[in-house]
Amino acid sequence: MDGNWQPVQGSNPSEGGGWRSQLAPEARSRIVNKIVVTLKKHLPASEPQGLDELQRIAVLIEEKIFSIATNQSDYLRKLSLKMLSMETNTQQAPGNAQVIPNQNNPGQV
Repeated sequence: MDGNWQPVQGSNPSEGGGWRSQLAPEARSRIVNKIVVTLKKHLPASEPQGLDELQRIAVLIEEKIFSIATNQSDYLRKLSLKMLSMETNTQQAPGNAQVIPNQNNPGQV
């Protein structure tokens, strides 16, 4: 993973840049790290290139939400919803589903 990642700071006040410039880069880095942890739970990656890819995905998620959020509360809400959806989608993934026997042909399971 790239420990030197620095978030891009928005600065256009007409796009809500005021709240963006007040959000510390360290806070955004911590958020990216939390996204990486969540991704690791659901997309196992042990090789360095896999971990780098998870980091890249986490950065893209954070930057997209950062750019579309209207204020800091909206940013945190959107992040929370994204993290929750990652958790929920993984729990409903086919690999986690229970096997239901074929009810039409009792001789086969």
